[in-house]
Amino acid sequence: MPQARRRQQSSNRNESESKQEETDRYRRAAEDALQQLDWAIGYLHGIRKTDISRALARNRSFIRQRLLQVPEEPVPNQQTDET
Repeated sequence: MPQARRRQQSSNRNESESKQEETDRYRRAAEDALQQLDWAIGYLHGIRKTDISRALARNRSFIRQRLLQVPEEPVPNQQTDET
């Protein structure tokens, strides 16, 4: 009986590690997508499409705070006088 219990514990541990790895993979993908969004926001701000860049910055902020549960990081268009 103890051997069966060890196998079950090992199986549960492997399943937990697998789920954590998958969660980490999705988090990295989300962070990569946010970096691309940061670039797009900066580009749009640079070509003076500030209304669009401001809207995207708000979306980015929502994603970071509500979905990823990390503090907001300011992007260039949130720090200038032009917006």
